[in-house]
Amino acid sequence: MTPRVLNRLEFNKMKERLMKQAACSLGQQKIKDLRPSTDLNTVERLQEETDEGATVLRLKGHMPFGGISDIRQHLKRSEIGGMLSSKELSDIADTIRGTRVMKRFIQELVEEEVAIPILVSIVDEIIPQVELEKKIRLCIGDNGEVLDTASETLRTVRTQIRTYDSRVKEKLESIVRSPNTQKMLTEAIITIRNGRQVVPVKPDYRHKFGGIVHDQSASGATFFIEPQSVVEINNKLSEARARERYEIERILRLLSEETSFVASSLYHDIDQLAKLDLIYAKAKLGHQMKATRPHLNDKGIINMKRARHPLIDPDHVVPINIRLGDDHHAMIITGPNTGGKTVTLKTMGLLTLMAQAGLQIPVDEESTVNVFKKVFADIGDEQSIEQSLSTFSSHMTNIVRILNEVDFLSLVLFDELGAGTDPQEGAALSIAILDTVFARGATVVCTTHYSELKAYAYDREGVLNASVEFNVETLRPTYRLLLGVPGRSNAFEISRKLGLDERIIEEARKQISTETNQVDRMIASLEKNRKEAEKAEIEARKIKEEVKKRQIELTKEMNQIEEKRTRLIIEARSKAEEAVNEAKKEAEEIIKELRSLKAQSGKVKDHQLIDAKTRLDHALDSLSQNETKRPSPTYKKEPKTFSPGQEIKVMSFGQKGHILEKINDHEYRVQIGILKMNVSAQDLKPVKADKEVKPVVNVRTSGHVTKTECDLRGERYEDAMQKVEKYLDDALLAGYHQVSIIHGKGTGALRKGVQSLLKSHPRVKSSRLGGAGEGGSGVTVVELK
Repeated sequence: MTPRVLNRLEFNKMKERLMKQAACSLGQQKIKDLRPSTDLNTVERLQEETDEGATVLRLKGHMPFGGISDIRQHLKRSEIGGMLSSKELSDIADTIRGTRVMKRFIQELVEEEVAIPILVSIVDEIIPQVELEKKIRLCIGDNGEVLDTASETLRTVRTQIRTYDSRVKEKLESIVRSPNTQKMLTEAIITIRNGRQVVPVKPDYRHKFGGIVHDQSASGATFFIEPQSVVEINNKLSEARARERYEIERILRLLSEETSFVASSLYHDIDQLAKLDLIYAKAKLGHQMKATRPHLNDKGIINMKRARHPLIDPDHVVPINIRLGDDHHAMIITGPNTGGKTVTLKTMGLLTLMAQAGLQIPVDEESTVNVFKKVFADIGDEQSIEQSLSTFSSHMTNIVRILNEVDFLSLVLFDELGAGTDPQEGAALSIAILDTVFARGATVVCTTHYSELKAYAYDREGVLNASVEFNVETLRPTYRLLLGVPGRSNAFEISRKLGLDERIIEEARKQISTETNQVDRMIASLEKNRKEAEKAEIEARKIKEEVKKRQIELTKEMNQIEEKRTRLIIEARSKAEEAVNEAKKEAEEIIKELRSLKAQSGKVKDHQLIDAKTRLDHALDSLSQNETKRPSPTYKKEPKTFSPGQEIKVMSFGQKGHILEKINDHEYRVQIGILKMNVSAQDLKPVKADKEVKPVVNVRTSGHVTKTECDLRGERYEDAMQKVEKYLDDALLAGYHQVSIIHGKGTGALRKGVQSLLKSHPRVKSSRLGGAGEGGSGVTVVELK
């Protein structure tokens, strides 16, 4: 692409906008050199770079370019043996620090699993010169001053300077404060002349101080004298300052030499930072324009959806759709002046150049851009005063240049082809030029006023008519691009709107050929059909939106129903748990009452036992009814099977129990402690199902199954004692005369606790440790009354 084409399509103006997004001069220099690429793979990589930059912008909102500057001139001076200033060395240290910060920033994004492979490959090539940065920072302060820590010599010299300076000031201050000398001074101050500290003395007393006269006021009323008493000290101070300057120069030369050793590496790092600056500037510009990454191809396919010219105010630009490449690779755009034909041409050309330069473009998602090897443009007033060429001659000179270079990999943009000469000849010439360019396979977009070119697309396969819309009612263009419909003359309609006599309009119609009238009527019919189609499309879109809205409402209603159902299940489960707690509470009260009766009389009478059992049965029946009312699970599983006597765990209560009997395939009668209830099979889980359980003798009393042994192993002491008490109550109700309590051997704490409890229990007749076949000292055998 020639500079002339880039300028005509306003690509350089886009570069100016891009320049404002750069963080430093490094990126700005890259932007100055930016040119559209003509290689598809290269353009793909450029677009991927920008996309990664956009990812960083979206996630972090910035890239750390702080402190980075263009130090290449400093590096050149160091390479040729020049001495760098402290400020230049400070800039180099700041830039090295910037490379470290940038590299760490990208590495942290990788650790967060952000996919930015191109940015990673760029920073991987950066090798921060940390040692040089440390040396510079040891010697140079943040404001560019050489620090005392730069060398021991410099520290010593500066200590001397401060000492001498202080002594001079003390002596001079004693002079200006002394009442005897104040009358000799024009002012009681200390000032500087020729780098020496002096006092302002009246002419009559200049010989009183001795020393050196360094200056005199313009009026001659004041002599600036360095008194003899400080001359020697000032001489030493001047010598110390000279040694300071020499030492500073030595340090700066040494650091400049150190810089020259790693200059080549610093050049490379700076270039990598410049690449990052360019990428991030492109990402920021894309975000500012609300641009997107287009699909790319080299097959001639162009599909720009709602394309906007990036240099037109976003609040006023009218989006257009541009499609070429499937069945057509040429487009003829017709329409009125100021209707947007040239803007359409420039929009297509500029967005193509931007995409090929790696910039995102202001189009909707899923837009497609072709990568061209060459882009030609003949746009605008090409009149050349210097060459004394007319507009037509200048246009034709440019067109000749285009025809000499155009091929099937080219994009050619003609604005008002054939204008500036006789209409009939201009139209004929335009057709011949289009035929030539079209025959070479180039992609062509041409704007024109010639009515002959409206029929051009109908006569040639692969050529598409288009027009810019004009609103006859408002007498203003809409700037919309209409594909497949040629523009027609609106002169008669506009004249009628403006009040021209109808007879004049009809007379004018007679002057137009029959073919022209037929073409106009055909175009008018096409416009009418297009408007009806657009109206139908709007209605269809409206219906689609209503259906989508209704779908959202239905989904919301279903979610509400599901939430209500879940809430009801939770409430039912809560009520069931309350019923269980109430039944447990009732059972505990009954047991407590029975214990109280036993403690008082040592025996429970039959009618009291029957009454307690009746109340217990009522509590269990109430619990069973609540269990039956609980909502069934919403999921389906294979029915579980259990056997009578099998030990199980009721999942909803978190309690262990035994199967009493099977009610049906989905429900069992279970016993938890002294409670009996109906439970869903899905709510049951077998306990120790995979282990062989040692058979024990069970006794059934009034439907209640109780083991003849109580296993305390693994229980805490307090829990074990409560378990023994409860077990003895159950055994008494079951009518057992002898039971075994398994406490294990262990430390003996459980055994002692069990035996102590048994001694005080009113219904225990006797107790002993188990025999050889009964478990030995790990079991206590209890005889009940």
